[in-house]
Amino acid sequence: MDKVQVEILGLSSSPSAGGAYALLLREIYGQRRLPIIIGQFEAQAIALELEGIKPPRPLTHDLLKTFVDNLGGTVLDVFISELRDNTFYSEINIDISTIHNSIDARPSDAIALAVRSSSPIFVSESVMEIASFIPSENDTKDSFSQTEDKSTSKATQNETQSASLQDQLREAIEKEDYERAAKLRDEIDSISGSNN
Repeated sequence: MDKVQVEILGLSSSPSAGGAYALLLREIYGQRRLPIIIGQFEAQAIALELEGIKPPRPLTHDLLKTFVDNLGGTVLDVFISELRDNTFYSEINIDISTIHNSIDARPSDAIALAVRSSSPIFVSESVMEIASFIPSENDTKDSFSQTEDKSTSKATQNETQSASLQDQLREAIEKEDYERAAKLRDEIDSISGSNN
């Protein structure tokens, strides 16, 4: 089968594809162009890499690349092999040997991989101390045991609500929504005051 080498010519939003992007490939030793419609997240991942921007945490594609690298592998090439029912099909050709190593990943990516490989999931105690909460009686069904008495139940509910608000506060600050962050901070202070 003949292979034609291409390079990325451009990436743009595609008004006809409702939020999707058009990736335009150009034949290196010819004049042909190949447009491929891709999703927003994939477009973002490609654009970030093309512009040399490194996100603070690895994206899925970064994780997979690190995974291949740490296994002593090499991505030989990518081959867009087929167009069937208006859908492109491709292959990633890799050469791998085995090396064991720890790889940086976003938790969502790591958990998705653990689920697929039937691997156990662990959390450090320090993370549990900072980010976990004890569910309230309303949140607990037969699968959880509730060991607190009535006097601690109200405090636990407040802690649960406060933990949830803390997560929302972190998210608001990351999104630079300072007005919402101020309101959330006031709610957290109000709950903390009722615990005393």
